Order: sequence, then C-alpha cells, then structure tokens
Amino acid sequence: MPELHVKSNSLLCELKGINHSFILPNGKPVTVLKDINLSIFGEEIVALLGPSGCGKSTLLRILAGLIYPTTGQVLYHGMPMKGVNPGVSIVFQNFVLYPWMTVLENVEIVLKVKGLPRNDVKRLADKAIHMVGLTGYEEAYPRELSGGMKQRVGIARALVVEPEILCMDEPFSQVDALTAETLRAEVLDIWACVEKNPTTVFMVSHDIKEVVYMADRIVIMGSNPGTIRSILQNNLSRPRDSRTQEFLNFVDRIHRIITSAIIPDEEIPVPPVKVPPEIVLEPLPDVSVNEIIGLLEVLDAHQGEEDIFHLAIQIHKEFGHLINITKAAELLDFVDTPKQKILLTDLGKRFVESDTKDRKRLWKEQLYKLTIYKRILDMLKNTPKGRLERDYVEEELVLHLPQEDPLKMFNILTSWARYGELFAYSEDTGYVTFE
Repeated sequence: MPELHVKSNSLLCELKGINHSFILPNGKPVTVLKDINLSIFGEEIVALLGPSGCGKSTLLRILAGLIYPTTGQVLYHGMPMKGVNPGVSIVFQNFVLYPWMTVLENVEIVLKVKGLPRNDVKRLADKAIHMVGLTGYEEAYPRELSGGMKQRVGIARALVVEPEILCMDEPFSQVDALTAETLRAEVLDIWACVEKNPTTVFMVSHDIKEVVYMADRIVIMGSNPGTIRSILQNNLSRPRDSRTQEFLNFVDRIHRIITSAIIPDEEIPVPPVKVPPEIVLEPLPDVSVNEIIGLLEVLDAHQGEEDIFHLAIQIHKEFGHLINITKAAELLDFVDTPKQKILLTDLGKRFVESDTKDRKRLWKEQLYKLTIYKRILDMLKNTPKGRLERDYVEEELVLHLPQEDPLKMFNILTSWARYGELFAYSEDTGYVTFE
C-alpha cells in the first residue's frame, strides 16, 4: 500500500485577475473568462466543473502556459510565468498520439525534446509505461490499442517528465465507463505516492460523480463569460465509495448548484455576448432529435413530470447530458423546468400523442421560432440558387456563437432541421438547401 500524501499548504500556482477574450472575424472581442482568481496548492486534486463553453479548457491551458491571458497573471512558485509552465504536463481528452510511433516512441518523444541521454530516455520511458500498466505493449502502434490503452499512453507521456502538476482535460470522457473507473483509481494511486510526482492534479470534468470521487476542491464555473461561481471543499475520506450516503449527498449538493445556474426557475439576466445587436443566435445543446423525443415519451409515461435527479438514475443517463437534453426540449417549448422538476408542457403532450407526420409539423413550427433557424432561412432566401455552402454557414456560426464549436453546432443545426423538413444538407455537394 503506497504511503499517502499528507496535505500541505504549499502554494504552487496562482491565477490572479485572469480575463481572456477572443477576437471575432468582425474585429470585436468576446470575453470567455472574467475575473478568475484561483490558487493551486501542493498535495491536492482540484477539479473544474461547469457547462460546455464556460472556459474550463481555456483556463487549464492558461495555467499550463499554452495560452496567454488577455489580462491577469499566472504565478508559479511565486514568480510570474513566462512561456510554458515548467512544472506542468497535460493529458488531453482525445489521446493526441502520433499514429506512426509505437507506444514507447510516443512516450520517449517528450524526453528526446529535452535532450536527455539515450539511456535516461529509455529508463524513464520504461518506468512510466510500467506505471500505467502497459508493459509488453511498447512496440504496439496506437491503431492496435483500445481507447483505454491509448489514454494510458497519454498519461504515461505526461508522467514521464515527472511534472509537479498533472493537468487533465476531461481525460476519461472518450473511454467506456468501466475503463474510466479503472483509470480514475490508477491516477489516484499514482498521485498518492509521496516519493513521486505529480504532487498535484488539476483536472477538467463534466462528470459530477467523477469529481466528487477524485477531487479535494471542486471549482464550479458559470458561463457567458466564464466565472468562478463556487469553490467546494471535499472532505470525504479516501478511498471514497460512491454508494455511501455522504457521497450521494455531496453529489446532490453539486447537482443543485449547477441546476440553479443552468435551468433556473426564474430568468437570470446574463451579460450579452458582444455581437451585432440585431442578430443574437441561440446555441443548440449537443443532443439528438431521438434523445429529445425519448425524454418527452418518458415524461409522458410518468404522468408528465419527474424529478431530474431521479430521472437520470432511471434512464441511466449521465446527469450533465440529461441537463443538455432538458435544455433542448425546453428551448423547443416541449418541457418546463420549475426547480428540480421536468414538466411536460401542453405542447409537449400534443407532440407525444401525435403521429409521425404531425410530430414533424410541430417540430418544424418550433424551429421557426428560433433565431438561429430564422437566420439560416433568411440566408437561403437571399441566395440566387437557394443554397448555401457549408463553410459559409459555419462562418456565420463562428461570428455569432464564438464560444461554440462551429462544426458541432452545424451538425446539430442540420440534424434538427432535417427531422422537421425545414432544410437539408448534403455531404456529397457540401450545400445547405431547402427541403
């Protein structure tokens, strides 16, 4: 059993007065992070939790020195940081392995860049590979590995330089649930060894149970622009059992904080993004048509209402994703969300009780009410040939929804439109056209 960290108060890193903006194609700035102040101490695990687009990954990259903040300062051991943070390594969400390199070569590459002697490179890489349980796979290529094994390579590559702070950007989101559970436990075991770095883990996550299981402090962020809403100290003793009442109570506490921010019972004014005032487009939640319809049908089977926490358990959906499905259904006026309840509206009940043809008609009518669809339809009407190039639509999304992924937003936009037969997109031609 490894000797466990004794928590200390040594200050490793400070984010002081961090503000960050991006410049839109029209030359105007949009603020993605505002007034961020956060201290990172030795011997702790800190987790950032918040909705998509709130700037979690941007903040992690600022801490690592990959992005310079527009204003504010990053201090490392009390000194202003210049360039890449020397004490940080990052594990990325999407593995980011070199496909033409073996496991061993993918891990060695970061040591070779440092100019270490060949014997030291081999020794340290073998040690890191053994640490993550990949001994025997040194000569395998990424294409021959499962998702979990690829992420182990990513973790080994981050650990091989013995960082003081291990940054992890949603590291378990691309693997299956069982593999993710195993990887979380293994990262905790690696962190728990006093004689080894990293002393601190700084992670971004969308999974509430994950951060309660792993983190000592949980930083909950709000969006538009990204701000720190709350910092919770997690005093649950380790090892943590997700089945205990104390664990579940803490999860529920975070649920309530996030729910009050994302689907509030009353409208909370949000500072507008600085885009041309006549065009404000709604970002569409990243959910499928079938998921929205499925939610409506489940609610109908529960007499039109259900507690959102209970529903997540019943339908085996990750809570953050159920929030997105609910936001999408509410955007279309099919549900209402007073406090922790999801209620089927009269329109939602009509939709559920309709046949396929009428469902499509109702869906289409609701899309007509959204500014984002009105904008695309206006653009289509004003083109001589009644068609728009995909790139042109994506540029419009970048201009008016700069905090969203334009590729993802385009796919959501067109898939919802396709179901309502509002307009269509052809992969073959690359054009958006009227249905």
